[in-house]
Amino acid sequence: MPETARRALWLVPVAPLGGVARHVLDATAAGVPGWHITVLCPEGALAARLRAQGTTVIAARFGPEAGLGASRRALAAAVRASDPQIVHSHLAYADIVSAWTRLPRTARRFTTEHGIARDDGVYHRSSAQAGAMALVHRQRFRRFDGAIAVSEATRAAMIEKWRVRRSIVVIPNGVALPDGLAVREPADVAGLRILALSRLSAEKRIDRLIEAYALVRREHPAATLTVAGEGPLRDELEARAAELGVPVAFPGFVDSEGAMADADVVAQLSVWENCSYTLLDAVARGLRVVASRVGGNGDIVGRDRCVDPDDLAATAAALVSAPPAPRDRLTTPGDMTAAIARAYAGEEPEC
Repeated sequence: MPETARRALWLVPVAPLGGVARHVLDATAAGVPGWHITVLCPEGALAARLRAQGTTVIAARFGPEAGLGASRRALAAAVRASDPQIVHSHLAYADIVSAWTRLPRTARRFTTEHGIARDDGVYHRSSAQAGAMALVHRQRFRRFDGAIAVSEATRAAMIEKWRVRRSIVVIPNGVALPDGLAVREPADVAGLRILALSRLSAEKRIDRLIEAYALVRREHPAATLTVAGEGPLRDELEARAAELGVPVAFPGFVDSEGAMADADVVAQLSVWENCSYTLLDAVARGLRVVASRVGGNGDIVGRDRCVDPDDLAATAAALVSAPPAPRDRLTTPGDMTAAIARAYAGEEPEC
C-alpha cells in the first residue's frame, strides 16, 4: 500500500457472488484512486475471489447469518486492524451494523444503496415490516457522513421512503466494454433467440415474458426463449409455458457470458431494478435489450426504449424489433471508482 494512500473499510454482509459482490469485485479490481480498500465480509466465494485478485480481505462472522452481536464485534475488530478513515457499508444489514457500532471519531461513515424499491412488496414481507425498516433507516442516516445511490431512481426512492435529508451522490455500477466487440446487427427474426437471466420469483414477471413470447411465436414459430435461473416459481412457470403451448428452456444457473453469446435479445421485465448488471452486460456486449419501465432501467437503455410488461403486444413487438441500446450511457469500473473517490472528498461525480 502506498504511504500516501488513505484507508477505507468496506462492509459487505454476503458470502456468495451476486450483484453487490460484483460491484465490490469490480470496484476493488479497478481501485479507488488514492485509497486502499479492505473488505470485511463472511468467508465464502466473494472472499475467495477478492483474495485471488489481490484485495485485502478480513473474513469474519459478519452479516445476517452471524447475527447483530457477532457482526458488531467483527466490525470493531476490523476497524482496529485496518484503522480506516472511511467505513463504507453495502446493503441494509451492514448499514445498520455500522450505524450502531462505536467507531473512532476520525472514521467517517459512508453507504451505497443497491436495493431499495418504490414497491414495498419487492423487499419486504408486509407493510408493517416495510414501515419498521424505513424508520430504522431514517434513524441510521443521522450517523452517516456520505451516501451513494446506484441510479437516480434509487436516490428518489431513498428520499421518498426514508426521508433522507443529506446529499445523495448518484454513481452507477460500472461495466467493462469487451475489447473489439462491435454492436451486433439484428438477427434473423425467424430464429430469434430470447434470453432471461433471472431468479424465478414473482417480482421478475417471467410469466409476462412467457405470455409475450407466445405472441412472438405466432408470427415466428422458430423463435426460442431460455429462462436461466432458479427460484420458487419454476414449476408454475413451466406449467404456464405448457398451457400456452410454447417451448421454454429452463436450464437453471448458467454461465452468463456464454448464454449472452448465444442470444439475440435479453429480456428483463422485473417489478423493480436499481442498476441491473444483467442489463449493463447485455448493452456492453451489443445485445438488444427489452426492459420494464422501472427503477434504473431507463438510465441504462433509455426511458423511451423500456416497455410496460402488462402490454403484451408492445412487449412482443419489442422482443422482435428493439434496436441495440447505445453504449454511450454506460459507466466503466474506472469511472465508477473515480467518482467514489470524489464522493469521499466531498466533490460532485462526473460519471
